[in-house]
Amino acid sequence: MFNHKLISLLPDLASYIMVVNEGSFTAASKNLGVTPSALSKTITRLESALSVKLFERTTRKLVITQAGQKVYDQSVLMVNAAQQAIEVSQSDHTVPSGSLTVGAPEAFLNSVLQPFITPFLKQYPEIQLKVRALDGDIDLMRMGVDVAFKLTDKPDENLVMKHVGPTNLVLCASPAYIAQHGQPMTPNDLTHHDCLYLAETGRDNIWDFLKDDEFLTVKVSGRFAVNHSQLRLSGVKEGLGIGIFHDFVIKEALEDGSAVQVLADWTIKSNYHGAIALQYAQTKYLPARMRVFIDYVMSVLPERLSL
Repeated sequence: MFNHKLISLLPDLASYIMVVNEGSFTAASKNLGVTPSALSKTITRLESALSVKLFERTTRKLVITQAGQKVYDQSVLMVNAAQQAIEVSQSDHTVPSGSLTVGAPEAFLNSVLQPFITPFLKQYPEIQLKVRALDGDIDLMRMGVDVAFKLTDKPDENLVMKHVGPTNLVLCASPAYIAQHGQPMTPNDLTHHDCLYLAETGRDNIWDFLKDDEFLTVKVSGRFAVNHSQLRLSGVKEGLGIGIFHDFVIKEALEDGSAVQVLADWTIKSNYHGAIALQYAQTKYLPARMRVFIDYVMSVLPERLSL
């Protein structure tokens, strides 16, 4: 049952979502059109009404509490439900419009998605598209993302999934590097080569390989590590060593001969291979702007991904 207390809290909960998403009172207050001090008082009032502490406040940043996270998750569900109510009321509108936020891994965004952004926006001039480069696990709810591209063999079962196409990892080097340092014959040979890796986590220089029933794990090293696919590709082309790339990143380099595949008879295992999945939250009423974007992607990307 609704009551006056709940109704009065709804605007404060919406403001709370904005603070969490932006990470600061200053940034959130600009979006809401209020002063940071006024927004801080709103959050304090909300904490008092809910009898919970939402943030641990420090001089540098806001840290959401465990209770605050639970309040945030439920508040997002509330706002999403309200958004669906708006979508239902606008379901008879024939022109797709409004804001659409799309998340995609940096490598996929640069190599595959980028060429299709401008044509899509020209075709649907009433849509405001926000594209965010997001690597790793993309939490749609927490990150405020409507549609996400994920490179994975384990898509989120709680989300709707469209299979855009397959993707595999390819080990490559420049012809000049191979001529100078020799061709690795087994994954273990990589320990004697310069290898380019991501350097995001402590395991990024540990590569897993599979061939038939044989599984090998190799710890590689090299003088250049970077978590940007195009910079890593440039390093490989310039002879700095051997690197791992998604097939859609290395496709053109393999075709023009500036890179050659290494250990082609081995499969590289990773959390980010298997399929390119387009995922979004389950909803009975799919906004027109999401529907046309999904349809557009599914009509143009599979052909672009074919090797």
